[in-house]
Amino acid sequence: MTHAVPLRVRKTDYGTGQHVFCFAPFPRVTQSAFQYESPFGERRIVMPQSKFQHAMFALLTVLVTVHAYVFYSLYVVNGSTFISYAQFIDPSIQQVIPAINALGGVEMFGTRLPIWAIVVIEFVCAYSLEMLVGSPCSFKLACKNFDMKTTHPVLFETAIICATVGIMCPAMSFLAAFMYYPYAEMSFNIFTLLANWLKLVCFNLPFAFFTQLFFIQPLVRKVFKLIFARKAQA
Repeated sequence: MTHAVPLRVRKTDYGTGQHVFCFAPFPRVTQSAFQYESPFGERRIVMPQSKFQHAMFALLTVLVTVHAYVFYSLYVVNGSTFISYAQFIDPSIQQVIPAINALGGVEMFGTRLPIWAIVVIEFVCAYSLEMLVGSPCSFKLACKNFDMKTTHPVLFETAIICATVGIMCPAMSFLAAFMYYPYAEMSFNIFTLLANWLKLVCFNLPFAFFTQLFFIQPLVRKVFKLIFARKAQA
């Protein structure tokens, strides 16, 4: 049972170092980007509270996300295509990794690259986009649609996740449409690019929403709490 008592809440904007103090009737907060002080004792929620912590939180998020997306793209979306192409070289190939190796890698920018190079390139692009656009814009968008003074922290946090997916998924899909465009097979065409972008968004958006909301963000928050818990308690 909860008691609707006013709490002094300090809300963090995920790394800009700015904090907003307000009063909210939520005596219990389990997972959020806030830490609060109540008349019944202070309880700290370990989440990004500085630019360094924000950078580390984004690093952990992108690190997990990129590996999940590469697996999803290579195995789930394009796995059967790789196997069918590789069987022209070796009819005995039945798995994705041997198929990619037989083809000489994954085609990016018109050339074949190994999987590790794909992961590195996508990680650099995703981390840069997250730090420069995704994180600050998602927080502002959540603040524009929800009042931090009256919105439950869990709901506000969910709004930030949804806004991040809504920004990052189309943006990264657009970059992927450029990077994975079949330059070696056809000349560049803007309509083909837009069609590939729309197809990638349709594939990636459901995967991005459910994995970020129910798997990646809970995992990253748990790992982040384990890393910074001692420092937050000091």
